[in-house]
Amino acid sequence: MRHRAVTAVLAAAALLLTAGCSSDDGGTAGGDGGATPTDTTARPSAPERTGEETPPAKGSVKVVRTVATGLKSPWGLAPLPGGDFLVSSRDEATITRVDGKTGRTTELGEVPGVSPSGEGGLLGIALSPEYASDHMIYAYFTSASDNRIVRLIHNEEKPAGERLGAPDTVFRGIPKGVTHNGGRIAFGPDRMLYVGTGETGDTGLSQDKESLGGKILRLTPEGEPAPGNPFPDSPVYTYGHRNVQGLAWDGRQRLFASEFGQNTWDELNAIEPGDNYGWPEAEGESGDGGFHDPIDQWSTEEASPSGIAYAEGSLWMAGLRGERLWRIPLKGTEASADPQSFLEGEYGRLRTVVAAGDDKLWLVTSNTDGRGDVRDGDDRILEVRVR
Repeated sequence: MRHRAVTAVLAAAALLLTAGCSSDDGGTAGGDGGATPTDTTARPSAPERTGEETPPAKGSVKVVRTVATGLKSPWGLAPLPGGDFLVSSRDEATITRVDGKTGRTTELGEVPGVSPSGEGGLLGIALSPEYASDHMIYAYFTSASDNRIVRLIHNEEKPAGERLGAPDTVFRGIPKGVTHNGGRIAFGPDRMLYVGTGETGDTGLSQDKESLGGKILRLTPEGEPAPGNPFPDSPVYTYGHRNVQGLAWDGRQRLFASEFGQNTWDELNAIEPGDNYGWPEAEGESGDGGFHDPIDQWSTEEASPSGIAYAEGSLWMAGLRGERLWRIPLKGTEASADPQSFLEGEYGRLRTVVAAGDDKLWLVTSNTDGRGDVRDGDDRILEVRVR
């Protein structure tokens, strides 16, 4: 059962429980909640926004077709101009082109330097804002020493398997671990690169603004701290996160992020630069003015969220352990109605969801990553119509 409104007393009590760690697979390992926060500075109320249509309280989802099958440990997906898209394989460290009409797959090549282990490997990918002219693919991956971001030229004139240029490292030093490696990257409306990172199981990294773990980072395409970041000369955009794996902007260019909880609450957050999202002192709603509470939260067995996308006035959130697609209708930066779940158990674990038009999503399953029940045809990409 999902819980939306939680009193501060109940949330604080939940933090006292000794329980497991809900990683991206929904598995558990020993861990504790954090201490009571001491920063009680009240956050100013957001100004009321006007002129926004509220989406219907109830929506719908229809799987139109299975676009591609037989993918191995797919993680990131990047739509190409013209209707095809690229997909990364976490464990094989390859990037593959998928024909958007026929589903035919063509391997571009293997990304050098990837060291897959646990939840690490070749994770998120994104196209350069100048892709039409520079043909550059950005990729987030786990190396032998850290998590890093590289860019590679996509040369379509080369033979299959040899279409990726040598990687150019634009950012390095993100902490790595067996779990909680983050990995989602996306270029925002401002043409800056946003990066979701995890705290690798070392909870102290999340509140340390000098660490790159447990953060959302904002970078220039060259990997420098982006102009206007909240902390001088720092790539850190927000902190106090546990494991960010979903990034999406709404129609008014407001950023949202999904986040794995530990044993109690998974989160969907509205992102404001410089804000503290509470981990490990808070998991889910805390009612403490020093932390930015989520706009919604779920028990870990219902979600364990990964990718998110915005379409038809709602955020759509892929669930791994929850094996379902969540719809969260929005009014401004708040949920306007209770979330709905779709496709529960029908396709297994859902890793990535990407908007592909006003009412269309690409949805990527994740059953071949060692944690799911593999079905005939896994893993697959689905075309989904939503409202």
